[in-house]
Amino acid sequence: MYVVTVVFQVKPANAADFRASVLAQAQNSLQREPACKRFDVCFDPQSPERVFLYELYDDRAAFDAHTQTEHFAQFSAAVEGWVEDKTLSFWHLD
Repeated sequence: MYVVTVVFQVKPANAADFRASVLAQAQNSLQREPACKRFDVCFDPQSPERVFLYELYDDRAAFDAHTQTEHFAQFSAAVEGWVEDKTLSFWHLD
């Protein structure tokens, strides 16, 4: 399995809007992408501007397909100006 983790640092003024958008993105990914097996969205209770994603895909090709979906493009465009920092990491789960 292919694991993607993402840590977002969101601008404080946009934290609530980002939260709604990223939760919708997770739901869309799980419902529309059979190869997306998990899409967890975690919020730091001490800092609502810090968001952690844990995504699980069948393989790298499935993640690459995810990044080409319409809902991914819409999410990325919507949150682009709200994000101060974004760190992606890629893992393999045996």
